[in-house]
Amino acid sequence: MAGVGLRAAARRYLPRRDHGGPRAASSSPSCPGCGPPGPGAHCPGAPRSAPASAPAGGAEPSAHLWARYQDMRRLVHDLLPPEVCSLLNPAAIYANNEISLRDVEVYGFDYDYTLAQYADTLHPEIFSAARDILIEHYKYPEGIRKYDYNPSFAIRGLHYDIQKSLLMKIDAFHYVQLGTAYRGLQPVPDEEVIDLYGGTQHIPLYQMSGFYGKDAIRDVHVKGLMYQWIERDMEKYILRGDETFAVLSRLVAHGKQLFLITNSPFSFVDKGMRHMVGADWRQLFDVVIVQADKPSFFTDRRKPFRKLDEKGSLHWDRITRLEKGKIYRQGNLFDFLRLTEWRGPRVLYFGDHLYSDLADLMLRHGWRTGAIIPELEREIRIINTEQYMHSLTWQQALTGLLERMQTYQDAESRQVLAAWMKERQELRCITKALFNAQFGSIFRTFHNPTYFSRRLVRFSDLYMASLSCLLNYRVDFTFYPRRTPLQHEAPLWMDQLCTGCMKTPFLGDMAHIR
Repeated sequence: MAGVGLRAAARRYLPRRDHGGPRAASSSPSCPGCGPPGPGAHCPGAPRSAPASAPAGGAEPSAHLWARYQDMRRLVHDLLPPEVCSLLNPAAIYANNEISLRDVEVYGFDYDYTLAQYADTLHPEIFSAARDILIEHYKYPEGIRKYDYNPSFAIRGLHYDIQKSLLMKIDAFHYVQLGTAYRGLQPVPDEEVIDLYGGTQHIPLYQMSGFYGKDAIRDVHVKGLMYQWIERDMEKYILRGDETFAVLSRLVAHGKQLFLITNSPFSFVDKGMRHMVGADWRQLFDVVIVQADKPSFFTDRRKPFRKLDEKGSLHWDRITRLEKGKIYRQGNLFDFLRLTEWRGPRVLYFGDHLYSDLADLMLRHGWRTGAIIPELEREIRIINTEQYMHSLTWQQALTGLLERMQTYQDAESRQVLAAWMKERQELRCITKALFNAQFGSIFRTFHNPTYFSRRLVRFSDLYMASLSCLLNYRVDFTFYPRRTPLQHEAPLWMDQLCTGCMKTPFLGDMAHIR
């Protein structure tokens, strides 16, 4: 009965078509940039596919194509076991690289958004303060005061072209995802985006490097406004404090050494850690460094460590060792490594920012890194829905069918293929909108990884929604990344399975996966 119920649910989510012909006009929401792909997708230098076999019994090619379409729909319905939905655990840790916690002796942490997780209620206050700074200090027009924070508009990992006033999503290959370029709150037509970049969606890396800018959000931190709000009401703004304490005390109990490197000032960190951990929180850490000025902390050798006394005053004596229970300001990673001798893969550092926290540590110094991605929890909950799973599986199957049936090039067959292309684009828009109507998932630009996602893979060994996910694993646990297919391994992937090209002996085991 469970299988029957799932197939019924699938028919709710998958497009309906009458046998042997196209469906009625779609009622799905329109999406800028989701029109049918243009001609010329085949690479001129690549060998062309062998002609498809002629339809049996002299049937019209278009009828043969629709028959294959219906066969695949039935196969997709039967392919997905009930347990495939809700398969992913939002509290799990996901590995980009194999790593054994048994070999990790030293754990390091950023503070904001890592040890201290903040409630979303903080975001409107940051937005409002930044808006006021733009008006009062940078002479922006008073008219922008009418704009309030919209939590459903933007997502993490977007790029902002200051010169062209474009907010947009870019994939791992530096292409703008059409339909995701905005000027203010208004979408910019695809044709205009392409024209602005010289007739292409591609943006060179040297040009993208200037897209981050220096805006008013930085001033909210520099002026200490965010610190004031959090200090006034820690119960409101700080999340999972008990879990942070549980993580730290568990690591110390198993003989691990801990350190903290943060850009925040000591008074703010001290109040937050007292709230989450207790008055003796400093005894958990072997080294505490505040106002570190990351990311230059990782690259600039010139800034020395300075010790702070209990009142926050600086001592100007030369630092020859880093003492447990003491507080140090600024400094640099090179002196840190010399004084602690904590080097290489026995160090695991957690942070929320891929560039200012993790990139240099992995690329220059060989530390292990863990990325804290709070948005991951919501994205996994969406992935676990029947609507997403069936939409994505049918989209993959339809893509495989398009690839194989494109050798039919008579006039009627081309109409069928065009209808499939249109349906595929509609499915992609529907799947995108499940995450965010404007920009979609932070990890995907349709079939490609996002620029953010590619950097996440490059700069982090592990990633998770919050530090508390560590509580679900033993301190000697080994994380093994799953083998994902390269394109020449595509016959092992779902679109090939759905077209009936391979047997699927492992699918019976999927029912037991939790």
